[in-house]
Amino acid sequence: MRKGKNSMMSEINVVPYIDVMLVLLIIFMVTAPLLTTGVQVDLPNAPADPVPDDEEPFVVTVDINGDYYFDNETETPASEQEIRNMARIVLERNPDLPFMVRGDGGVAYSEVVKLMVLLQQAGVDSVGLVTDPPGT
Repeated sequence: MRKGKNSMMSEINVVPYIDVMLVLLIIFMVTAPLLTTGVQVDLPNAPADPVPDDEEPFVVTVDINGDYYFDNETETPASEQEIRNMARIVLERNPDLPFMVRGDGGVAYSEVVKLMVLLQQAGVDSVGLVTDPPGT
């Protein structure tokens, strides 16, 4: 190594690396919240307003055992594929029809979410949750 005016420097300049790291940090901080996935649910404020009577909503019920039923019309549980197919057909006939999920109070939350995911897979954008009014 030469000493003096024209000597070679053996230090690494880390300033450009710090700049790149800060830019990457900002990019990840901005994009990370956008990458989260989930089921889009419109939750009503309590006490919830009733659904308008002009259109009867499409209601799917989850009972205490985690079985699915359409509009309480059948006594036999519906399969996941039947839920998707029926929701898709109803959505094609009437895209503005409200979709509602009625979950038993004792059923696991994961079963209600699973049903909402099935509806989302069928193309339903918004799902409402059926509740009892206060005092009942």
